Amino acid sequence: MTSPTPQQAKAGTARSGMIDGRFVRNTWYMAGWSDDVGEGKVIGRKILGERVALYRKADGQIAAVEDRCPHRHAPLSLGRVVGGDRLQCIYHGLEYDATGACANNPHPPGNLPSRAKIKSYTVVEKHKAMWIWMGDRTPDTGKIPDFSVLDNVPEMWTTKRDKMSIKANYELVVDNLLDLSHTCYLHEGILGNADTVESEITIEHEGDDVIAGRHATDCEPPGMWKMLWPEHPPRVDKFSRIRWMAPSTLRLFVGVCDIGKPFESGTGYHAIHMLTPETDRSTHYFFTAVRFGVKTTDETVNRDIQEKIGKMRRFAFEEQDAPVIEAQQVVIDEAHNTLDPINLSIDIGPVRYKRVLQKMIEAEA
Repeated sequence: MTSPTPQQAKAGTARSGMIDGRFVRNTWYMAGWSDDVGEGKVIGRKILGERVALYRKADGQIAAVEDRCPHRHAPLSLGRVVGGDRLQCIYHGLEYDATGACANNPHPPGNLPSRAKIKSYTVVEKHKAMWIWMGDRTPDTGKIPDFSVLDNVPEMWTTKRDKMSIKANYELVVDNLLDLSHTCYLHEGILGNADTVESEITIEHEGDDVIAGRHATDCEPPGMWKMLWPEHPPRVDKFSRIRWMAPSTLRLFVGVCDIGKPFESGTGYHAIHMLTPETDRSTHYFFTAVRFGVKTTDETVNRDIQEKIGKMRRFAFEEQDAPVIEAQQVVIDEAHNTLDPINLSIDIGPVRYKRVLQKMIEAEA
């Protein structure tokens, strides 16, 4: 089979229910974890199709500029930090400050070319992450998504701050996360089981946030929850409540509790999912988790649980979710007929968030 033309791929994506090739730009996206950029370190990252170089200045603040020297177009992320706050191109030594202006030309007579100017971006560090504003409007720090569950928690209750890449549009990843039913099948034995298939599904709106819930009662706890609650009763209630915060971050409150008791009385974790579109066919996926209602007190046991949660979640994303999502993208791109996906009761979360996302994109357009 021949590969589809870009026009066919674009049409296929639009027909599949995804908002093709368009992003909300005047908003915050996660550029990475704060500890990704240490003193003197420079990293390159593509966000919304734009190449960005991020580095930490001598005063500790993060700077972000276009990852391209306008002289011969070498990536500035291959360079180094000099003078405390400037990024030096590795190719010919031109230096750029945090505003994107050329601050030094080492070649005689040392004049600064008028076109030696690159784009700069506003970056804010919050909740152990770097947030970058990709639009042209004045950045609003009040719109940074609320991940305060990451702040001021015991280190051993938090898993590794992790990252992976998925070769698919970010909307397919959001669809996957807001569809809480797939854990019963794709993650059977780890996050779900046959007892959790029949569940009460709820949907809420708080401003632009969309919150999907799933509650299964009187079920055997799946493997993850048996590990978190060694003295668990034979039957429990399993709950999941995931909040989508536009355009692409999600916070999941998930766990088990005694039958009929409040969710907060049980045990589980806050699962953090921060998605940043790299392109319209690839996604940066940042994730971690914070335990709540911890029912184990032994430090050795908790360290072991910390490591196992991190590994089990990465396995679920990398070995179970990602192959299916990436295969979806291939099927969509190769489609030569009209794709009209059916919706089930379990799809209420994806349907609702897409309405909000579509309005936001259209408002910017």
